[in-house]
Amino acid sequence: MSYREGMAAINLDTPARVPRTEYSADTHWTLVKAVTGIEVDASSPAELRIRASVAFRRAWNYDLNWNVLTHNEIFGELRTKMGHAVYASGGVDYDQEVVCPFKEPEEVLCFDPWEAYGPRDRRKLTEEFENHYRKACNLDPDAVNMTGIYVTCVSGLIEIFGWEMLLLATGLDPDGFGQVTNRYASWIQQYFDALGEADVPVVMVHDDIVWTSGAIFHPEWYRKYVFPSYRRLFSPLIDSGKKVLYTSDGTYTEFIDDIAASGVHGFVLEPTTDMKYIAERYGKTHIFIGNADTRALLNGTREDIYAEVKRCMDIGKGCPGFFMAVGNHIPPNTPIENAIYYNDTYEQLSRR
Repeated sequence: MSYREGMAAINLDTPARVPRTEYSADTHWTLVKAVTGIEVDASSPAELRIRASVAFRRAWNYDLNWNVLTHNEIFGELRTKMGHAVYASGGVDYDQEVVCPFKEPEEVLCFDPWEAYGPRDRRKLTEEFENHYRKACNLDPDAVNMTGIYVTCVSGLIEIFGWEMLLLATGLDPDGFGQVTNRYASWIQQYFDALGEADVPVVMVHDDIVWTSGAIFHPEWYRKYVFPSYRRLFSPLIDSGKKVLYTSDGTYTEFIDDIAASGVHGFVLEPTTDMKYIAERYGKTHIFIGNADTRALLNGTREDIYAEVKRCMDIGKGCPGFFMAVGNHIPPNTPIENAIYYNDTYEQLSRR
């Protein structure tokens, strides 16, 4: 792990080695055990799991840790519970509960988050962001850490309404749902204002604005309602001198320029978003993180894995802010030998 090399990339000061991060691999306990030698699984005490995860991140030389604080818990019980399929080791994330408090799309269209959730104490929010960041730094002092917001705009609306009600309301009245989006953005602004005041140098803003197939809504709807909200939301972060990283799952290639115009300093992307376009257009001015395809690790040969890492390195190595990562996680059903070979290949190719 290297805070120095991670921050060099964040500041676009080309480090000698391509820095890296990964997502959730440090909680895939069979892999963690294989790499660290620590006997740990999903049922182990929390203290042991934390210690093993830290040891794994050190062994795999994470230079940056993806981390956010503000998630759907801020909506309390007035949100849709969509259940969860098995992903985590031991299936501990499986959830069959599906409940939506909204029965008709008209209820969505008249929703006011200020009325539903009320105002927040800015000073308290700022303290929470700072405490979250300091806790991460204490665990991994020799890496770039962050805090941030998961439910920035579209992701917040998905969490509140669920997919069915969200899509019905948008289809029934796109501009009416746009006004709901504006009301939500004005409410979540409280969190961005508080984060802007926090003593945190690097922040993550997350918003799943697309599917793997691309845009959920008409592109012009985003340009009318989402991206203007981004500029207002991100302004206190940028004005305070923070480095702002942006994450969306799915394929957001057609919106890269819109997102860049919102003022963010970097992109986190899955393999279906065109990293080559980002490198060619923003590679000297922006950070970007990704984007090896996890399917090469899941089902591929060593030759496939090597080729995928080389593809990413060929695109990113000439860019000062490039971080290597598997762009859509390393799931716990990944063959251990493939995951380890991926790491070996990264280490082999990471020197500039």
